[in-house]
Amino acid sequence: MGRDELCITVPSLFRCPISLDLMKSPVSLCTGVTYDRSSIEHWLDSGHDTCPATMQVLSSKDFVPNFTLHRLINLWASKAPTKSPALAPAVSEEKVRVWIEEIKSGKIEMCLDSIVEFVSCGEVSRRFLVSFDDFLEAIVGVLNTNCVQIRVLESVIRVLSSILLENGVREKLHKLVFISNSNCLPSFIYVLRNGCLEYNIACVTVLESITMNNQSKQFVAGTQDVLSVLVQLLKTENDHQDLNEAVMSFLISVSITRSIKTRLAQLGLVGALSNMLLSQNAAVSVVEKSLKVLSIICTCADGRSAISVDPICAGAIVERLMKVSKTATEDAIIVLWSMCYLFRDEKAQEKVAWSNGVAKVLLVMQSEVGEGNVRMMCGDLIKVLRLGCKNGGGHGGMVSYETKTTHIMPC
Repeated sequence: MGRDELCITVPSLFRCPISLDLMKSPVSLCTGVTYDRSSIEHWLDSGHDTCPATMQVLSSKDFVPNFTLHRLINLWASKAPTKSPALAPAVSEEKVRVWIEEIKSGKIEMCLDSIVEFVSCGEVSRRFLVSFDDFLEAIVGVLNTNCVQIRVLESVIRVLSSILLENGVREKLHKLVFISNSNCLPSFIYVLRNGCLEYNIACVTVLESITMNNQSKQFVAGTQDVLSVLVQLLKTENDHQDLNEAVMSFLISVSITRSIKTRLAQLGLVGALSNMLLSQNAAVSVVEKSLKVLSIICTCADGRSAISVDPICAGAIVERLMKVSKTATEDAIIVLWSMCYLFRDEKAQEKVAWSNGVAKVLLVMQSEVGEGNVRMMCGDLIKVLRLGCKNGGGHGGMVSYETKTTHIMPC
């Protein structure tokens, strides 16, 4: 039976955005996007805190069954042809073993297009392929080879990104890349520098997924050129929302030491993030990740210095208050509180004041976001900004607002 006979057209609405397969148990996140339960559970259990489709930071990781969509899928399935891609893999076991031998013998170009096409057929095909113990070892070996053409490297990255969510793949890739003395990172860097946008995104996604512990995160971040290439992508490709989200998600994941945060600040990351905050075209998810990265960067001295000297950063943060999710608003308040109150940075205080910061912080304080530590930080911010205003550091607009809102100030 040929592959065309095994395939049926599944409506895109019924496909899981992660696996691209027909959903068996559709559930919806707080973002409103629906996924197959097994796929989104695997995503969340892997440590992600974002919606895979929108990359928006999740205010809650809870999900609810989408019964309406489930009924529609069942109704469609009952009337669909009986042929199904799940009946059997379109490639034999013998053929996969031929592919593996071709890869190991350096003849990957002979089978690469067929492998890429096969993994795109669906979950059954991907599971069938990764069930061969030596397939991952063979494909990763290509990344460990010198002088490989960019087209080959891009296709290998595409295959790896397609099978990431299959059971045990991330763990095996982690071991192959970081424990087995391989030298794959130069290939990743080469794709990031020379590959097209689609493969840049896939490359970053694979890197984030396989850096599963602090040791591997520090190893990748400490490898020459990785961070500089990623920051440069943010600076030069900042109209590409998917790439921006992927890069920032990776940076959030690996920024676990002071030296990494310092390095990012020295590479000019703050300026790139400031431009994203000001951009009218930036997706909400990009803005929220920018605020998260800034809240991480501001915990080191070089990060605070970069925020202080940046002409637009503090004002851009103030502008985004109450225009993003609760979590992102908290991140913004953390940055402002650290700069203006905890470290008493006068440049930051002045920029926040000139951006009508008191009014915005008061709005946060009175909202549902202004609870617990956030409310405390808002109170500290208002006090230090009022003091700066009285000492001549503020501007007329802020004095006027302060006078009209004294009755809601905390004691």
